[in-house]
Amino acid sequence: MRRSCFPRCGFARILGWLQIVLGILVIVASISSLFRFYSAGFFVQSEDICRHFYGVKDVYEESFDIQALNDRVGEVLKTMENLQEKIETTLQQMEKLQKTSVTRLEYKQYLEVEVLRPVYGAHIALRQILLPKIEGIGNGTMKEEPLINTFITEEIRKYITPKGSRIGKVNFYGTEKIYNTIGHACVLMKNELQEYMDYDIGSYCKDDWHLAQKLMVNGCDPLPRRRCLTRASKVYQTPYPINESLWKSPDDRNVRWGNYKCRNFGCLSNKNPRRGYTKCAGCFDMEKEKLKWVTNSSFPVDFLIRDVLAIKPGQIRIGLDYGVGIGTFAARMRELNVTIVSTALNLGAPFNEIIALRGLIPLYATLNQRLPFFDNTMDLIHTTGFLDGWIDLLLMDFILFDWDRVLRPGGLLWIDRFFCNRKDLDDYMYMFLQFRYRKHKWVLAPKSKDEVYLSAVLEKPPRAI
Repeated sequence: MRRSCFPRCGFARILGWLQIVLGILVIVASISSLFRFYSAGFFVQSEDICRHFYGVKDVYEESFDIQALNDRVGEVLKTMENLQEKIETTLQQMEKLQKTSVTRLEYKQYLEVEVLRPVYGAHIALRQILLPKIEGIGNGTMKEEPLINTFITEEIRKYITPKGSRIGKVNFYGTEKIYNTIGHACVLMKNELQEYMDYDIGSYCKDDWHLAQKLMVNGCDPLPRRRCLTRASKVYQTPYPINESLWKSPDDRNVRWGNYKCRNFGCLSNKNPRRGYTKCAGCFDMEKEKLKWVTNSSFPVDFLIRDVLAIKPGQIRIGLDYGVGIGTFAARMRELNVTIVSTALNLGAPFNEIIALRGLIPLYATLNQRLPFFDNTMDLIHTTGFLDGWIDLLLMDFILFDWDRVLRPGGLLWIDRFFCNRKDLDDYMYMFLQFRYRKHKWVLAPKSKDEVYLSAVLEKPPRAI
């Protein structure tokens, strides 16, 4: 009888001690928090503090996210509450059992998985809670770095924490700290971002580019940097030389196909209804791509590259292709010694990879972000297949003003096959004409009964100040 009782009694004794330890941990955490608040002067009858909370409440709310702190504390308390309920339930089950055959290995697994891991997580979460610092004796203003207490994953918190100069001086940017940036919508996609940033430092990243792109297109852009090693195809081959790569389909082995419906470039043919993408239909057919912008078309909205470059002979050197495609516009311009950067998103197909494998420059960018170019630097901006009548007018206004910012005086804006509903045409025409660019080409053509095409080449005027 003593032998059969020993494991049960010993396990119950261990669980009882764990409850006591957890209770002590909660008391210590509470006392520590109270001590911090006392040190900050919260319990002292101070006119400055009263004025701070009741007179300038908005300042407090802007500088310190009290809701995020409350959520973090709530998560820790919930973890401890669940752990206590689990231990109590286990004790009750053991009391009902006459005999138990729990081995030492099962003891160890239970303690590690069900007890120690939640306790450790709660402990780390408590240590990572950053209370606001009091800066300045007279005004008692609360200072706290933004977003710190919003996230639990340690790697995100380390990333967004401002980094000061190691020598204690202003850096060569002229700032005291470097703030790593993330998109404001990252807060709305907290769980997805924490999953993205959950990795072992220095090890291989997960093959989760699709999660990264989901975050980007939903406004969590820019994404935080990561300290893990990116994956590549296990059978990666040397790309074709530049005299071949422009018009030759790349090697299938140079793409990670795990998150696509297709597993090779042949599958991406327009004839395959299950190719996994809808935009840029047929653009993976190199023979058809060779005809674009160089072959005369009966459709009046199709302009030829040589005709557009003839508007500014010898003056178009660098530009941006803002659209969906595999870099064919940039390839044709490269043959004419013009360098084009092509924006691309992997919307169901490896658009970025094929542009790079052709020896061209892909820019992995969404509509959400400001163009990473300085003012008045681009000779040409070309857009096709992406900025169409689905886009919100206010969003389009911001985008067009950003294009105007980077386009140099005398630069060309080439609107290629923009289409919209007929009833919306006046609104979109105003969007393009509001900048008072000079019209070199301006053509309208019907797309369907209810839709219309617009193609234009516009020149940015000089704006002397």
